[in-house]
Amino acid sequence: MAAAISPAAAATTLRLLRPFSSAAASPSLFSLLHRPKLTAPLYLFSSPAISRQHRSFCSVVSSGESTISEPLEVENVAKIREFHKRLKIVDIKGGPDEGLNRLGETIVVRGWVRTLRAQSSVTFIEVNDGSCISNMQCVMSFDAQGYDQVENNVISTGASVWIQGTLVGSQGSKQKVELKVDKLVTVGKSDPSFPIQKKRVSREFLRTKAHLRPRTNTFGAVSRVRNALAYATHKFFQENGFVWLSSPIITASDCEGAGEQFCVTTLVPNSTEALVKDIPTTKEGLIDWSQDFFGKPAFLTVSGQLNAETYATALTDVYTFGPTFRAENSNTSRHLAEFWMIEPELAFADLEDDMACATAYLQYVVQYILENCKEDMDFFNTWIEKGIINRLSDVAQKNFVQLTYTEAVELLLKAKKKFEFPVTWGCDLQSEHERYITEEAFGGCPVILRDYPKEIKAFYMRQNDDGKTVAAMDMLVPRVGELIGGSQREERLEYLEQRLDELKLNKESYWWYLDLRRYGSVPHAGFGLGFERLVQFATGIDNIRDAIPFPRAPGSAEF
Repeated sequence: MAAAISPAAAATTLRLLRPFSSAAASPSLFSLLHRPKLTAPLYLFSSPAISRQHRSFCSVVSSGESTISEPLEVENVAKIREFHKRLKIVDIKGGPDEGLNRLGETIVVRGWVRTLRAQSSVTFIEVNDGSCISNMQCVMSFDAQGYDQVENNVISTGASVWIQGTLVGSQGSKQKVELKVDKLVTVGKSDPSFPIQKKRVSREFLRTKAHLRPRTNTFGAVSRVRNALAYATHKFFQENGFVWLSSPIITASDCEGAGEQFCVTTLVPNSTEALVKDIPTTKEGLIDWSQDFFGKPAFLTVSGQLNAETYATALTDVYTFGPTFRAENSNTSRHLAEFWMIEPELAFADLEDDMACATAYLQYVVQYILENCKEDMDFFNTWIEKGIINRLSDVAQKNFVQLTYTEAVELLLKAKKKFEFPVTWGCDLQSEHERYITEEAFGGCPVILRDYPKEIKAFYMRQNDDGKTVAAMDMLVPRVGELIGGSQREERLEYLEQRLDELKLNKESYWWYLDLRRYGSVPHAGFGLGFERLVQFATGIDNIRDAIPFPRAPGSAEF
């Protein structure tokens, strides 16, 4: 029972929430969702004296010294219903029986209209909900509830619908089952200007419609395979005892030492009328970074590796999986300004361990999508790259080839092929060189090159005994070239400091990174993999801008 309100409760603030009214919603949709009505008002109390232990409604909370009153006993309070996975088209048609095991069941399909064909006696509506490439063919006769929406041209390509019906065997040859419609509800109309119709459109055009392109077969399939690769990535590392690390997006360090970073600053006012003279400067006329948000120059990260190393020296095996950024003014089909990186770090490990981990990882995720994304992979094999399934199967099953950088250069110099970029020892191998090695010299087998010249590699890579090369490796795969790059890290303090000096990098910016070599340093190794390149490799998509939902590139930051 409700307790009496004490004088001390006078300062307490009460707010009454009105019961939700079904009249505010569309009657047809509201009835479909079966939302229960609230039959009693709910009270919220703003006083800080509410006990965190009470989960029930309280009659009163005192702002003075009085204790909390007994909970109100409110009858017929609406409860939040239990969440259940909703039945989707892939659950109906994705099994070995392709839906025949559900014949006679009454089901509900929610999705978007792909096509509509009205005939004399029936209308065929193809609906897709994004769970798979297959549409659900919905057959609707004139006596079905909601048929007037077809007659009045309310239903068109792009519209969202809710359809209930009975699953029956299909008389057509393209599918084994179809939905005999009992009831149709238009959830959202589609304007006639909807740009994605049945006719095929170019991927270049679809990049200008990135908010709508996932409704196409190609980008729906790319999205599902990307999701499967991300899931398999976490699954592989978790099963092998790695700890996932959330590395920072804002950093004061340049992991690669290339200087191609986006600056993060509050010194430039947000106003479009801001003037250059408003930026604070020092007496020497330089930007006064001490007045910036972080008190020093800060950037969007190009890699989470350095941060991962810190946790590897405490947790042994870790990995990062997150967005990275590079301000490289490149408009090629291989580069993005914003992309995702997978970067594991292994403590008490050398380059051999690193190569073994990279090989096991790639074979694991490739095998995962071959087994779990069969319909999408068949689509890619038919429409994007013929033979992709065989190519990926080779990667999952074949032993990888291992060469030194020196051996690779010798192989290229002997090749009976003219390259656009000449090959010499000490050069940074180009994509054409990498693809020749893996596609032609070794017949489509992945190849790992190791022991690169130190002058073309990053400062943190461990110097080999010859003084000219470092313990670095690149994994080359067909169609892409370099997919993974890694190394054994330099764990010796004096060597690392010397390398920073050689490259004229500010050691003060890396003080914490150097500390790892002062306090219990261990041999450790890791690699980085650009996730979008992995998606390209797994789907056959030519342009990397089609491997990420919303590509960021020079001059392009829409959506």
